[in-house]
Amino acid sequence: MEITVEDFDKVDVRIGTIIAVDINKKARHPAYKLTVDLGEEIGTKTSSAQITNLYTPEQLIGRQAVFCVNLKPMHIGSVKSEVRILGSESEGGVVLLQPTMSVKNGDKVF
Repeated sequence: MEITVEDFDKVDVRIGTIIAVDINKKARHPAYKLTVDLGEEIGTKTSSAQITNLYTPEQLIGRQAVFCVNLKPMHIGSVKSEVRILGSESEGGVVLLQPTMSVKNGDKVF
């Protein structure tokens, strides 16, 4: 399915830093509850992410990643998932997309 540039421009993708990680105990599939700093404009948001195959909580805390910030929030288990972390679905699990150098939290991805 093709989309227009105008459709693509509706997606708000930003850089954020993961500041806390907990287990999402009520998720159907193994998942983490992430707390993410997305800068002054957006603030701190939560996300549920099925990334337990390749990442430990210790590896995630302090890591910058790419997040879609304007999806309608949804409940996954007991977590209100306000943003979605982006990654590549690989054979071993989801590999996170991240900037190649440190940038400001909340920076737009385009």
